[in-house]
Amino acid sequence: MNLTAPASFSEFIVPEWLQECLSTHHLASDCSEVQTGRADADVICRAFEFAYRLHQGQYRASGEPYIMHPVAVAGLLRDLGGGSAMIAAGFLHDVVEDTDITSDELEAQFGKEVRLLVEGVTKLSKFNFSSKTERQAENFRRMFLAMAQDIRVIVVKLADRLHNMRTLEHLSDAKRCQIALETREIFAPLANRLGIGRLKWELEDLSFKYLEPEAYRSIQELVAEKRIDRETQLNELANNLRDRLHQVGIQVFDLSGRPKHLYGIYQKMQVQQKNYDEIYDVAAVRIIVEANEDCYRALAIVHDMFRPIPGRFKDYIGLPKPNRYQSLHTVVVGTTGRPLEVQIRTLEMHHIAEYGIAAHWKYKEAGNSNGTMTGTDEKFTWLRQLLDWQSDLKDAQEYLESIKDDLFDGEVYVFTPQGDVVSLGRGSTAVDFAYRIHTEVGNHCAGTRINGRMMTLDTPLKNGDIVEILTNKSSHPSLDWLNFVVTTSARNRIRQWYKRSHRDENLARGREMLERELGKNGFEALLKSAPMLATVERCNYHSVDDLLSAVGYGEITLNHVVNRLRETVKAQQPIAAAPQLLLPSTTSKALPSPCKSPIIGVEGLLYHLAGCCTPVPGEPIIGVVTRSNRGISIHRQGCSNVEQVPGDRLVPVSWNPIQEGERPQAYPIDIQITVIDRVGVLKDILSRLTDNNINVRNAQVRTFPDQTAVIDLGIDVRNHDQLERTFAQVKKLSDVLNLHRLSQSED
Repeated sequence: MNLTAPASFSEFIVPEWLQECLSTHHLASDCSEVQTGRADADVICRAFEFAYRLHQGQYRASGEPYIMHPVAVAGLLRDLGGGSAMIAAGFLHDVVEDTDITSDELEAQFGKEVRLLVEGVTKLSKFNFSSKTERQAENFRRMFLAMAQDIRVIVVKLADRLHNMRTLEHLSDAKRCQIALETREIFAPLANRLGIGRLKWELEDLSFKYLEPEAYRSIQELVAEKRIDRETQLNELANNLRDRLHQVGIQVFDLSGRPKHLYGIYQKMQVQQKNYDEIYDVAAVRIIVEANEDCYRALAIVHDMFRPIPGRFKDYIGLPKPNRYQSLHTVVVGTTGRPLEVQIRTLEMHHIAEYGIAAHWKYKEAGNSNGTMTGTDEKFTWLRQLLDWQSDLKDAQEYLESIKDDLFDGEVYVFTPQGDVVSLGRGSTAVDFAYRIHTEVGNHCAGTRINGRMMTLDTPLKNGDIVEILTNKSSHPSLDWLNFVVTTSARNRIRQWYKRSHRDENLARGREMLERELGKNGFEALLKSAPMLATVERCNYHSVDDLLSAVGYGEITLNHVVNRLRETVKAQQPIAAAPQLLLPSTTSKALPSPCKSPIIGVEGLLYHLAGCCTPVPGEPIIGVVTRSNRGISIHRQGCSNVEQVPGDRLVPVSWNPIQEGERPQAYPIDIQITVIDRVGVLKDILSRLTDNNINVRNAQVRTFPDQTAVIDLGIDVRNHDQLERTFAQVKKLSDVLNLHRLSQSED
């Protein structure tokens, strides 16, 4: 596609920066001389003109020409210091999705770099983070993978989201709330994690405005009412400070007061349970100086002029936040007798606080304008860790909890023996620290030294502690650790280890479940067949044993595996290599029978359900003629008590399907659940049973010194599908280590 530039842009007001760029571009087109920066301006202007033509005739919900949105996004990226490729991607980020242009045509016009950025943003736009847990987790995984490939993708997406939030009033109430909630829970924390303060604050305030409008208006009015008094105090204090700093020879680039953003004030009121008048740091004085040394000299002046409040000093210069934020924070009693926060930083620190990860584009700190993640770039350590966790955590809920645990700022900053800073939640212990370093460090943690002294693993860490983890190959997690770890990631990894430590038991159970579903005939050959190996790959496991173990402890449901296996067999014709898969599914309907008995094949005969295997409808069954006077005993096929029974005592039987309008019968079975002992675990299990309309006849709980408990339950179920569905849901509980049906002796 080859588009010519339009003669005029009469539909909207072109921003001044873009007017200047277009003017330079068109003047340069008449000159043969090549000047520095002209190539960049050429890409930006061509991208704008290209987007303008493609979006002509398209309008936003507000009635404005659609081109105003990409122009605003490109302007935000320019303010963040993005290069020509980023700004061009801002203009073009919607063209692949909303017009007939293809990615190949885009690359032909603007190059591969712009194409990849636009494709990355287009993919992110399709992710739905409010969908069910599994889909939400998968979207997170894809988003972090896109970020790892080029961090600029998420920066373009954040700029896109910010402008959408600025114009959110034109959408319906339901749509506004959905977008605002996603912004507050996903994109604002991401902006914070990337250190882009100017985006984070506005995203939070705009989300606050639509999600809690009454509270927003209330805080807004309170801030406005106190504005004159606050500005008077800030101006007086700022003037006094400026004069004093000038006297001692400290060069001040800026000294001004600034109000805190509304959502930050609201959060403080909620967390501290205080009224607005009791929150003292609703505004702060910011001092920007030349060098690190000047920061500490200025701090001394502040503390000399005003009385500091003990315990309210934070040194983020010596101990930067994980998002690279640096500053000195102190709280002093101001001229009016009210506390006031003072922030002191250098110009470079201020740029990083405002622009975060984008600072090395805007101010050329790194000398690298692209956003790829290099091996030595410590700014991306947290992102690399999130990618590593993807292979560790298969469970969607646990993965989401780990993400949220890492996205939000920690409150304790400690050091490794090598001097690296690790951020953790308040109250974290050495075990939390060990798992933050690496899963294997946590799994083999044997002890800890804190500031050179041997300490217990449950000792809470404090800011500035130097933490050393002592490991031993024979050491493994203790269930006691769950009583004191704070971080979700540590808790999930301890539970994961306990599940995987029962691998042999889970493997045997998984094999038994799959064999019962598909039959013994050719089962071992099936496990080595091409369809099974393809199924393993489709389910994201490394081997057949891994898949069977996952089935055994409920990480993946049996029905999911069987369905994937059948789909693979159908796709890989011929299917003679796996004849056992041609057996009818347990969900297929048998021919109806006029007989009112639940069992077909025992009409008029005395029979009973065997207590050794307690069969339920939907499971393959076989009848056994008993030697006592109890008639025919109905067993599950594959029951160990049937293996030695002579063929002349076996009776072919099957379940009689329930007729329409007929009330299903309840069948009693006994189950045993091994769990990590904690308050509320039985309640969580019973709620899963209640959700599936399962009656509990009796319950018995036994606890053991190793912090485990065994729960024996007698339950009533209607059929095999209901039982399997319930088992899968109970096994997904992270505290459940084992779950199986109990057997009884059989005559």
